[in-house]
Amino acid sequence: MTTISEPGTAGLAATEPAPASLPGATEEGRCCVPSGTPAMSADRAEELAKQFKAVADPNRLRLVSLISASAANEACVCDLTEPLDLGQPTVSHHLKILVDAGILHREKRGVWAYYSLVPGALNSLAGVLIETR
Repeated sequence: MTTISEPGTAGLAATEPAPASLPGATEEGRCCVPSGTPAMSADRAEELAKQFKAVADPNRLRLVSLISASAANEACVCDLTEPLDLGQPTVSHHLKILVDAGILHREKRGVWAYYSLVPGALNSLAGVLIETR
C-alpha cells in the first residue's frame, strides 16, 4: 500500500495492483506466456536474411522485375545493362548475388548467360511476410 500525502488527503491510502492483476501478467508474475510455437531456426533465418538482403537493393529489385516481365521470363545479361544504365560488370555482380541467394537461375548459352526466376522463390519470401500464426 502507498499512502497519498497530498494536502487534504491525509490518511487515505491507494493500493497498487498486484503483479498478477496487470494486463498480460500471469499468476507467477511473469509478463508473458510462451506461445508454444517454435521459433524460426537460425539456419532458416540466415537463409531468409540473405534472400531479403539480395532483393532489398533497388538495382537488384529492378533486375528481378525486368526478368519476370520479359517475354520468356528470362533475360540475357546483355539485355539488362541498358535499362539500368549500369555497366555489364556491375549488372553481372548484382545477378550473381541474386543467383547466390536462390532468387535467380543462371544458364550459360555459348558466351552469354541467361537468367530466369527460380520457381517459387519470390512466393516463398512473400509467404514469410504474410504468414500468420
